[in-house]
Amino acid sequence: MHHFIYRDKNMYCEDVPVQNIAEEVGTPFYLYSYATLNRHFLIFDEAFNGLTRLVCYSAKANTNQAILKLFESLGGGLDIVSGGELYRGLHAGFSPDRIVYSGVGKRIDEIDYALETGILMFNVESIEELRLIDERAGLLNRRAPIAIRVNPDVDPKTHPYISTGLEKNKFGIDAQTAIEGYKIANELQNIEVVGIDCHIGSQITEAEPFNEALGNLKDLIHKLEKMGIGIEYLNMGGGLGITYDDESPPQPHEYAKPIVDSLKNSKLQLILEPGRVIVGNAGVLITKVLFRKSGKVKEFVITDAGMNDLMRPTLYKAFHDIKPVVKNENRQIVADVVGPICESSDFLAVDRRMPDVERGDLLAVMSVGAYGFTMSSNYNSRPKAAEVMVKGDQFHVIKTRQSYKDLVEGESIPPFFDV
Repeated sequence: MHHFIYRDKNMYCEDVPVQNIAEEVGTPFYLYSYATLNRHFLIFDEAFNGLTRLVCYSAKANTNQAILKLFESLGGGLDIVSGGELYRGLHAGFSPDRIVYSGVGKRIDEIDYALETGILMFNVESIEELRLIDERAGLLNRRAPIAIRVNPDVDPKTHPYISTGLEKNKFGIDAQTAIEGYKIANELQNIEVVGIDCHIGSQITEAEPFNEALGNLKDLIHKLEKMGIGIEYLNMGGGLGITYDDESPPQPHEYAKPIVDSLKNSKLQLILEPGRVIVGNAGVLITKVLFRKSGKVKEFVITDAGMNDLMRPTLYKAFHDIKPVVKNENRQIVADVVGPICESSDFLAVDRRMPDVERGDLLAVMSVGAYGFTMSSNYNSRPKAAEVMVKGDQFHVIKTRQSYKDLVEGESIPPFFDV
């Protein structure tokens, strides 16, 4: 459920007409519903009642400070994959002991930053990384809490680009190697083994892959206990999908029930890393129709938002519903909705049945709260869009639109160009 609804043919975000925001802010812009964000986080967290848990929002889905601050205020933790996300999380007020550092390629400066900050744990993805964290912790006179990310070789049945739990994926360590990793970690002077971690993919629309991964992890925990290696935290990662088109992903309580049933008599503390399921349907991208164009075999709706603003359709051929901000009674057309970028891959939708629209009409690209703005770029020197949040009958710009001046900020012409 989200809070983008029609009243008298006009789309509202909560109690604010979207057209009014567009007139004041300009287009394109990302628009988020506070009520949807709040509700989705609480429903996900409450689905695991009965277990000691920490819901660590996956920052990579959307790192805007306002969104991070909301989840921090609701008692959440943070899952990060870079030093930049660590900085953003701290700046938004997250306590370091509620931050988990994932990611397959952590740099030395990022490891040092996390050690000095005092995060809850590192999710370690290779033996080399484990040894490097031990070395850096020793140099900084710290003790590094770690979990090893185990690759359970579970098929998440999702897009191959966002599958992360198969043996062929770059993420994690296979179960047998993980046992060796835990043996090594247990002997390293500056490492403290505190957990076990897995993440099998993103936009998963079935519960069974999660259940299979949990079973594999519990078997591994049992083996580790027999070796005298205790595990305090079980990190199940994230990946629960949302409805973009005709998907029917399990609701949070359906996803949670087998996990709760399996762990309710356990002393393990559960860590979860949801991203898309909380923010995905809480955001839309508002764009203006610039031109209509009729080709010999195609109808084109050309908008002021393109692949630089929303990469998912180009990258994954992902479906995003597109709705008029003001409903009309026009005939239906089949068209490609394309942007201003000089690439044939610049599209928001292909062969989409939609209402006929005219120059100046506003369109809402739905379900873009996750991996929308965070994946945007300045390609073709396009300024990044504004971000806006609505709460009730108020709206606030939570990220100003970039200016042309912003595009050259930090660039310089070297002195040897002088002649």
